[in-house]
Amino acid sequence: MAVLRRLTQARRSTSSRTALAGEAAAEAAEAALRAAPEPPAEEEAQPAEARPGEAHPAKRGKAPKAPEGNHTPEPDDPRAAAFFDCDNTILRGAAIFYLGVGLYRRGFLSRRDIARFAWQQAWFRLHGAEDPEHMADAKHTALGVVAGKRTADLEALCEEVFEDVIADKVWPGTRALVQMHLDAGQRVWLVTAAPVEVARIIAARLGMTGALGTVAEARDGAYTGRLVGDLLHGPAKAAAVRSLARRERLDLDRCAAYSDSANDIPMLSLVGHPYVVNPDGALRRHARAQGWRVRDFRTGRKAARVGLPAAAALGVAAGAAAAGIALHRRHRA
Repeated sequence: MAVLRRLTQARRSTSSRTALAGEAAAEAAEAALRAAPEPPAEEEAQPAEARPGEAHPAKRGKAPKAPEGNHTPEPDDPRAAAFFDCDNTILRGAAIFYLGVGLYRRGFLSRRDIARFAWQQAWFRLHGAEDPEHMADAKHTALGVVAGKRTADLEALCEEVFEDVIADKVWPGTRALVQMHLDAGQRVWLVTAAPVEVARIIAARLGMTGALGTVAEARDGAYTGRLVGDLLHGPAKAAAVRSLARRERLDLDRCAAYSDSANDIPMLSLVGHPYVVNPDGALRRHARAQGWRVRDFRTGRKAARVGLPAAAALGVAAGAAAAGIALHRRHRA
């Protein structure tokens, strides 16, 4: 991609890395969309076969009804779209955590590996904020682990892991909101700090248009050990949505966005229809002040902030490290 060549500079400001991460995510999303094969005409009128871990297309109409009080998407509006955060908005918990668990179950990680990862998640649940030095160390270590590994190998591992995750971990209420926009003929995008390889699989399983995720630099089919810009987190998500909207000629005032975290206020503030789903305390307070609509699909006591977006940066790093270790072990086997 052309944007990758802009990484020749060793140091960039935080704002420029954020902008570059957003541009890279949007460019990767559009490239994936262009590369997607068109379904054969004779198959369009017939129900497709369900993939493992995915509801059969014919049964998607049985998804829970979207809550009342939602704005009604304008049918077939070419300038409207919906953007969904992933962790704790669509999935219960964090996508990267499930990747680590899946790799552990396949024998690629030790008990010590998974315990360390769980401890990192717990640390963020307790503190509710990132430690910049801690995150930087984890990110650079993880990127060093995946450096030189083939991109196709990581994609294959992600595919295996998420075959049996999606069906059980999706919030039914949010799934209904996704379907509401799809039924209106709108484009629906996943927006997450998780690696784009993971994001694409989740989006595909839910029938979404595509995904915006963190892009790791790759050359000649192998990871270089660097990110394109930075993690797609906080302001970088807003940059990615803005870039994609420009490319797709969307009117953000006619678009909707959904998230659980105050870190995504920049993205939610871009659109005309912001929704707060399973919110953390800070986002709930902000939503009340702004008059944003709140949807909480948790029952009983508020769910613990498992894999909350405040931990997204470390989660991505730990997940990348887990994938790197798995690939290393696979190649040695």
